[in-house]
This record gives sequence, C-alpha cells and structure tokens, in this order.
Amino acid sequence: MTVDSARSPFLRRLTGAVVSALAVSLISLLAVSLLFYGGSVSTLGQVLDFFLGSTLIVFVVLTVFALVGFYRYWYLRLIGGVVAGLVGAIAGAAITVARSASPVTETVATQLIGTNLPFVLATIVGTVTAGYAVWRLLMGRQADAASRRIALVRAPADSLADGQVTHIERVPVDLELANSQWDEYVALLSNAGWDVVEVPVATGQPDSVFVEDTMVIFGDTAIIGSPGAESRAGEIVEAERAVAALGLSIRRIEMPGTLDGGDVLKVDRTVFVGRGGRTNAEGIRQLRALVTPLGYTVVAVPVTKALHLKSAVTALPDGTVIGYPPLVDDPSVFGRYLAVPEAEGVAVVVLADDTVLMSSAAPKSAALIADLGYRVLTTDISEFEKLEGCVTCLSVRVR
Repeated sequence: MTVDSARSPFLRRLTGAVVSALAVSLISLLAVSLLFYGGSVSTLGQVLDFFLGSTLIVFVVLTVFALVGFYRYWYLRLIGGVVAGLVGAIAGAAITVARSASPVTETVATQLIGTNLPFVLATIVGTVTAGYAVWRLLMGRQADAASRRIALVRAPADSLADGQVTHIERVPVDLELANSQWDEYVALLSNAGWDVVEVPVATGQPDSVFVEDTMVIFGDTAIIGSPGAESRAGEIVEAERAVAALGLSIRRIEMPGTLDGGDVLKVDRTVFVGRGGRTNAEGIRQLRALVTPLGYTVVAVPVTKALHLKSAVTALPDGTVIGYPPLVDDPSVFGRYLAVPEAEGVAVVVLADDTVLMSSAAPKSAALIADLGYRVLTTDISEFEKLEGCVTCLSVRVR
C-alpha cells in the first residue's frame, strides 16, 4: 500500500498545509538573517531571537490558511501572504517592545516600517511562490482537484437568438426568459455548494453561453478547445483567462485540429470523444496525446445524429452512460448503458455522488434516474434547448 493511498484526505491536506507553511516561515527567517547578518555571529543570534516569534506566528497563520483553501487562487495566496506577514511582524514587534519596556505605539510602528518590512515582503513572496509550489507538490493532482467545487458560467449575449442550429429547426428565442432561466441555473449550482465563477459576456458571440464547449478539465489541467464552428473562435480568449486565474495548467488543441468540450464525456479514466461535425480526427489525436500521460484513455465515438456527443449521452455518478436511442450511433461502445425515454433526458450534470441536475423538460427520465437512488434536481432551460443546448452546456465544472 502506498503512502498516498493509506493517508486520509484530511491528513494529506494537513501535511501539505504544515509543510508549505514551514517552507515559507523558514524562507522569511533566512531572508532577514542574511540581510542583517553582517558577518557577525552575535548579530545573527540577535536576529534569530528577534524574528523567532514572528516566524512561529507566520507558520500558524499560513497553516490555517492552507487548510481553508487559500492556495486555490492566486489572489487568495497574495492576501494570505500579506496577512500572515503583517500579523507575524506586528506580534513580533509587540513582543520586542514588551521585553524592552519601550513606548508601545511608536516602537511597534517604527519596527514594522523599518526592521520588519523585509520580513513581511519575504513572507508575501514566499507564500505566492514557494509555499504554493510545495503545496501543489505534496497534494498532487487528485487532492488538488478534490478541494475544488467550482462552476464556470457565462451569461447569455444579447445576440443569443442568432445561435447556430444544426439538427433541429430554428424557432424564436425569448432573450428575457433565457436570462431568467440562466439566473435560476446559476443559483441552483450555488445552492448545491458550487463556487460560481463568471466568464465575461462575449458580445457578438451568440453561442458563448454554452461555455462547456471552450474547454475540458482533467484534474488541475484545462484543455482549451478549438471550436469546430469558425464563428465561435472568439469565445476562447476570455474563457481561457478565467480558468488560468484558477491556477490550472493550460494546454490547447491547435488548428487544424478542432474539438468542442460538448464532444468529450469522461467516465472515470475513460474519455469518450465524439467524432462529428464539431470535433475532427486531428482534434481527437491531439487530445489523446495530451491526456494519455495524465492516466486517461481516449475512445473515439461516431456522432452523426446530434450536435455533440453529450447531446446524445452523458454519465451518472456511478459511471452508467445514459442516452436517448434515436440520437446514439452505437451504444455498445459505452459498456454499461441505460436508455432514457426523452431527448432532453440524456443530459445530467453531476453535482455530487448522489445528486444530479436535469432539464425539467424530461420528467420521465428524471423519474427513472430518481428510481435508481439519485437525488434529481431539475431546472427549465427551454430557451437554450431551442439552440441545441442542454444542462451540461451551460457550465464547466472544476472538481
């Protein structure tokens, strides 16, 4: 049994928090020791004595911050470094003042601005760089992903009604109703415990609300897609910036390869990729080259009856693939497969191990899934279904 498999998730996080905090604390202490050393051993002893209290406080503060998730985002790491450095420096200065019986206010302020400033700066830089690097090294891909419950979403553009349709007839879209339905969808994700991150609205990009097509997430790696529809190329830039800000590693599908996120279905370590109108063979080849080293196996699946693979099939938390028979080219490729009675019932968003989100337009399918022991939440997305969208299309889940 390996150490990682034997270690509980909390113990693993505690170990990562302690070691990363220790690394930053030692870096801060080393930085001020080298700065004030001056070649004198006695001076070095005074420096160590002066900053020891500050170092211990920084260690405790950063350990707590790491446990509550401050390493998730760069701006939280920056805030954590500033707070830890200032708290450590102020407490250390106060201890020194108490020892010397000097006037407190003036002495603490003087020390904070002068003597302690290098310590504060070293703590900030150390937290953002070395602390985060140690945390990621110890936690690894699976633990880092497990700490996340993030949903990226993108509000509808004013031109939503001009979105493309391929396999269905175009009908009018009510933009006001679509905005209301999108708000309800986002609120449902939030109420289910997901941290919602909004990608800026893409003006002039009618299909941009279907943010799932811009990328696919594999643990702490984001594969940025290459739109199969040329008109959607402008959706990628802001979506990539948003996911990069979360601290994920970025990889890209490059032209002439095309790949839409809606064509990618992950079932444990198997990645089914739809080869259809939006994703081509070169895109699948590039995806295979990118994710095979991460431990995934890519299986190409023909898609001729629906816009994307996940317009025809998705998967339940236990790995069972569900699909609407008239839209599925070859259900035998999926192994464990369950047919649902409605086209809108093929799409489920996995919110937890026992909870899924479905369209309210598929009550029979929802009842079927509920009868399997799952908690089923439903929401009305009728205006997006008019554009061949579904519940999975409207978000990218990072977990």
